[in-house]
Amino acid sequence: MLTVYTAKSIITMNASQPRATAVAVREDRIIEVGNLESMQPWLTSHEHVIDTRFADHIITPGFIDPHLHPTMAAVLLPMEFITAMEWKLPWGTVAPVTTEAGFDSRLAELSSAIPDADEPLFIWGFHQLWHGSMSRKRIDRIAAQRPVVVWHRSFHELYMNDAALTWLQITQAEAGNRKQIDYANGHFFENGLGYAIGKLNPYILSPEKYAHGLERLKQVVHYGGHTTIADMAVGIFDFAMEWEASKEVIDREDTPFRVVMVPSALALRRNHKDDESIVSFLQELPERNTSRLLFGDHVKLFADGAFFSQLAQVGPPGYIDGHHGEWLMAPEQLEAAARVYWNAGYKIHLHVTGDLGLELGLDVLSKLQWERPRFDHGFTFEHFGFSTPEQVARIARLGAHVSANVYYLHELSDIYAREGIGYERASQMARLGSCVAQGICTTLHSDFTMAPAQPLNSAWVAVNRINCEGDVMCVEEALTVEDALAAITINAAQVIGMADEVGSIRAGKKADFTILAQDPLAIDPLHLKDIRIVSTVYEGVPFPLEEGAG
Repeated sequence: MLTVYTAKSIITMNASQPRATAVAVREDRIIEVGNLESMQPWLTSHEHVIDTRFADHIITPGFIDPHLHPTMAAVLLPMEFITAMEWKLPWGTVAPVTTEAGFDSRLAELSSAIPDADEPLFIWGFHQLWHGSMSRKRIDRIAAQRPVVVWHRSFHELYMNDAALTWLQITQAEAGNRKQIDYANGHFFENGLGYAIGKLNPYILSPEKYAHGLERLKQVVHYGGHTTIADMAVGIFDFAMEWEASKEVIDREDTPFRVVMVPSALALRRNHKDDESIVSFLQELPERNTSRLLFGDHVKLFADGAFFSQLAQVGPPGYIDGHHGEWLMAPEQLEAAARVYWNAGYKIHLHVTGDLGLELGLDVLSKLQWERPRFDHGFTFEHFGFSTPEQVARIARLGAHVSANVYYLHELSDIYAREGIGYERASQMARLGSCVAQGICTTLHSDFTMAPAQPLNSAWVAVNRINCEGDVMCVEEALTVEDALAAITINAAQVIGMADEVGSIRAGKKADFTILAQDPLAIDPLHLKDIRIVSTVYEGVPFPLEEGAG
């Protein structure tokens, strides 16, 4: 039985047939794209049904987020949000808090609402440029008796008050001399965060709490219109636990998307004694694949620190206040690790946020190409906050991809221009127009929860380059709407190694669609982010977001 979905228009992202009005599906695959007349050979030869539920809407390929963190989201989504930007979530909207006094007031309000004085309170979304300097003493002034953990907007750092340190049995003797821990202020950042997470895991990863967080993550992903996402750091907390929980919560018929699983090199190093055992473990992972959870030949490495924390490594002239960024992997360790995966044939995704981090990544890639040349190697620079024009040209010459968090520009360019790196470099965050001009496969991601998991919102930022103050920042680096759509569909599929299966609408591919109320190529680009997502179709099965759409 064939099902033929009709639409006002179908945007295929297939240059050979950019528009259509009907798509025929059998089970989970597309049979033909065109119109009812052109499909007559199929329709006269096979039983079929014409499904007109999307006749007044626009069908696009299913949206893809090539860099998202389900585990991180599952940990954070049950927390209370205090953020400088408004957050629209499926279950409600979080109002922005943009001052130090406002943050403290909201923290006190949330603490007072919990009857049990011993129940820990977790807050996510703090950022010092809006909310002032954080410390254990400041938290104690607001809620001294209750254990309180204030997680930074970047996720790469957190603060604890005295009660939380006592609750977790973290002492000066044990933690005070560790790198990237400021015990006096209760501050744990970058690799020091890993130590704190180890203490917090029994609570934040308790089966009931974690499963609740994953269920919320499923709502968020569907709400954004996704049919494919990539977990770009499997094992960030606990590999075995994450895998088992994903099988239980995500690998179900009610999940309208698949997850490409990309292991974290830091987690692999934690859990395996040598390079040989790491590669052997990676090679066996695809044997676990299910219909919705897919391991392949990708791995995630890390260069410099968090963009939201201003711990990106930047070249001259540096930060205005003279501070320096951090390395997540020391340069020599990064090169050695990259060589292992490169020589084993893996596609490397490298977390880079600053231009100095990007320079390190380019040097490593250049050296690996010299030692052992590879075609179609899939090396991808992830996040891509600060860069230079010369680095973009070098990315193109080396045949690498760019997966960018363009939302940095919206939330941070104004305040970083004033209190970070100055206007010139802040306005040129996410240098995407140059990437497309150089022929680089360029895609957009959310790194959720670093940005809303809403591809149309990311596309809106990439096209309009409007920051949170309403200013247009470096229009020369804007994408066209067509390029932005490619960045959340076919280019994203290319970056995660699934371009033969998803990312465009053509015969033979998976029947994954996102259904929109308006045509993104026909409306004013300023309204891209406001387009209603009516439904998704995952492998031929509709999953409506609006009543009456399914």
